[in-house]
Amino acid sequence: MTQKQKSGAGKRRSGQGKAKGNPAKQRPTGEKGSSKAASPSGESDSKGVPVWVWLVPLAAAVLVWVWKSEKPADTNAGYVSGSASAETVPSDEPKAKTGTEPAAEPAPAEPSGIPAPSDVAAPPASASRTPSGLQSVVLQAGKGAEKPGPRDRVQVHYTGWTSDGKMFDSSVVRGEPTSFGLNQVIKGWTEGLQLMTVGEKRRFWIPSELAYGNRPGKPAGQLTFDVELLSFEKTPEPPTVPEDVAKAPASAKKTKSGIAYRVLKKSTKKVHPSATSQVRVHYSGWTTDGKMFDSSVVSGEAATFGLNQVIPGWTEGVQLMVEGEKTRFWIPGKLAYGDEPRQPGMPAGTLVFDIELLEILTAQ
Repeated sequence: MTQKQKSGAGKRRSGQGKAKGNPAKQRPTGEKGSSKAASPSGESDSKGVPVWVWLVPLAAAVLVWVWKSEKPADTNAGYVSGSASAETVPSDEPKAKTGTEPAAEPAPAEPSGIPAPSDVAAPPASASRTPSGLQSVVLQAGKGAEKPGPRDRVQVHYTGWTSDGKMFDSSVVRGEPTSFGLNQVIKGWTEGLQLMTVGEKRRFWIPSELAYGNRPGKPAGQLTFDVELLSFEKTPEPPTVPEDVAKAPASAKKTKSGIAYRVLKKSTKKVHPSATSQVRVHYSGWTTDGKMFDSSVVSGEAATFGLNQVIPGWTEGVQLMVEGEKTRFWIPGKLAYGDEPRQPGMPAGTLVFDIELLEILTAQ
């Protein structure tokens, strides 16, 4: 209790004590409360009630009212019930310390982000290890037994640190989960998330070769991630690799630029898009060794774009099609992404695309 509270309480007790013995409270109804008697002479009656008898209870009542208005709310009630009463204490009035007061709030994260775990530099002996060198420990158990596949789309919360404890990325700090396909991320994530179930939180130690290697602008060396799998969606099975993916058959038609193509599904429509038309298509793409690198079929969402916004092989090839038609194209590197990869993981050389023209959105 503060000094202010003690003072108020003392005053209240004093006022209540005087009020209790006040003779005015016992006066019959109808008697005057004046200190003068009602005698005809107008002289003061020696038996009249003194003025202080009225003033004392009035002052006591005022003191009690003031004390109640300044008394802080019961902090215990606020902490136990979760009500807002504990928050109504004026900022200049210290709260009473009680045994039920909650523990102090944790210190806010440093400006650099979420503090690194104590084992950020190296996994503990209890960590599990895969043949690739990926190591992990389960921080929070998940639900069920179903796990995402290598192409499934996942939603996660995560934080990543370098081995010296520096945080370099965190969806937790941004306050928004991240979604992606497991075939669109570093190898350590593709492999690691397939070990998890929904609701599980796991700490990974990912060696450099399963992370970013020596890519400029990316964190180097072994990386440590805390990852929580929030949900995942199964994606459709990818299209089978074309039997003629390595080389266009002799029956394929060719353009002057070097594109080879053959129609897989014909259509009765007559209108072709122009070089600037907006179109909607489904497609899948492979390198000539049969590796699929992209597919709207797998993502489950058709692609929409202008034919002047894509690689030259698409600009030329799709203009040969009509709505409802499906065609396989062999597009040389010079009309695609070049004969040498522009960056790691980017397809190069001759590429094979199965394209289905769903709709011409604008003719021009």
